[in-house]
Amino acid sequence: MKTKLTRSPEAAAQFIKRGGVVAFPTETVYGLGANLFDESAIAKIFEAKRRPADNPLIAHIADLDQIDELSPELPAAARRFIDAFFPGPLTLVLKKSDRVPLIATAGLDTIGVRMPGNAIANEFLKYCGVPIVAPSANISGRPSPTTWEAVYDDLNGRIDCLLQGEETIIGLESTVVDCTTVDPMVLRSGAVSIESLREIVPATRPYEPEQNETARSPGLKHKHYAPQARIVIVDAGFDVPVPGPSAFIGFEMPGGKPELIKICGSVEEYAHSVFAFFRECDKHSIQMVYCQSVEETGIGAALMDRLRRAESR
Repeated sequence: MKTKLTRSPEAAAQFIKRGGVVAFPTETVYGLGANLFDESAIAKIFEAKRRPADNPLIAHIADLDQIDELSPELPAAARRFIDAFFPGPLTLVLKKSDRVPLIATAGLDTIGVRMPGNAIANEFLKYCGVPIVAPSANISGRPSPTTWEAVYDDLNGRIDCLLQGEETIIGLESTVVDCTTVDPMVLRSGAVSIESLREIVPATRPYEPEQNETARSPGLKHKHYAPQARIVIVDAGFDVPVPGPSAFIGFEMPGGKPELIKICGSVEEYAHSVFAFFRECDKHSIQMVYCQSVEETGIGAALMDRLRRAESR
């Protein structure tokens, strides 16, 4: 298969209408989309990404009216979150309708729904005319792609089309909130912080996983976000050991002489840069990547979540 490169959302949507899979930009990371109502197309996503079948996908919509196709009910908390954060980097988990195929939800009776804030993504979704189910556009387990070039590195020849856009603004995947529980529950941290969610629905609470529980959101179960190198989280003032090719990302220069260094001016810049930095480390055959820890408030909570999952591979 030869992957078609295009900057036309309309041209990319034609591949969706023919049962294909298309990578496209969003404000969080690049996604890999297929028609949510086409089970054979969804299967191509899992094959292209080498994604485990028990990892649920997220539906992306261009119009709020499409929620009616995906869920029979919209809880009051979900309505408030939609009013406050749609379009944007927030996914709401809702009860799924009978139309939603189980392959998209990993057998769950729920479906994650989000409306991207990226203009190209929104135009693409409108041309598609149907909700698009889409995980991140990378080989499963690898750092999520924040540029079209990163998608091309992972999936060239494995997908039908790549809609080229700019580098993503946020750089981390969307916040996921389960709205099927009595109180909304944050399943995955992202740019919409729990503090912001509580301003809208004060009862919103963090996720507390139960043993052997089925994953209710992407990013909860399998190894994620990791480069080939080993990830080590360190505190400020860390001295990089001398042996072996190493790299550092954080806020101030470390002691020692790492081969690659990324100094960030803010937590937002750190979150935006971390996956691209991991991929750069792979290109330089780095063996150890030292990542400075951050305070777990705002997007810092999401950043630390991704670093811990990459560290624990």
